Amino acid sequence: MPQTTQPAPTPQAAKPKPPEPPPEFQEDGISSMDASALIRILTDAGSPEFRKAKACQRIGELGAKEAVPALAALLGDERLSVYARYGLEPIADPSAGDALRAAMSKLKGNLLVGVVNSIGKRRDAKAGPALARMVYGADADVARAAAAALGSIGGTSSMKELLAALGKTTGMTRMAVADAALVCAERLLAEGQRDQALSLYASLSAPDVPKPARLAAMSGIVREETSLGRPR
Repeated sequence: MPQTTQPAPTPQAAKPKPPEPPPEFQEDGISSMDASALIRILTDAGSPEFRKAKACQRIGELGAKEAVPALAALLGDERLSVYARYGLEPIADPSAGDALRAAMSKLKGNLLVGVVNSIGKRRDAKAGPALARMVYGADADVARAAAAALGSIGGTSSMKELLAALGKTTGMTRMAVADAALVCAERLLAEGQRDQALSLYASLSAPDVPKPARLAAMSGIVREETSLGRPR
């Protein structure tokens, strides 16, 4: 019986290469550039926004303090501010904190909220007095962000400011203040200031404190008083 011949397999067509992004969306080695090259991108008025954003991210990875002025100049840019803050937040040099604090008096709205959030992430205690004033401002978003930043910064100064604000604010801002005070209490505990933390929890357990924060504070007291590691 004659054998049937199998047809030869059809060769697979080569997959097309993905299209190259337009020049304004190409990194061109930004991920390996040094600080001086990155600063040139940030300060060049002709640099595309994409490249400036990537340069900000790379500067954050490097923690390059010499880039602080170039990053600070972008904090008021609606499209690049978030990237500038990303670059500033990890820079340990005090000049980064100085730049963010200076921007607080120049910005409004979402740009100011972003800067306040970055200050909270850096736990910049020098910003405490300005943040405390912002809690009482007319912009509710800024007020809540300022309260949250105080909680993140922690310490007895933030504790006093948040307790004062708890008695002077209302609505969603007061709820944000109470939540920030809980964070502050946890910070105090982490830093070994147990008595101050318990005092703050006790204040947050008052009947007029927003219920979620009040219950969390009471839980914190029970946790600390029943902990095997508590002082005897």
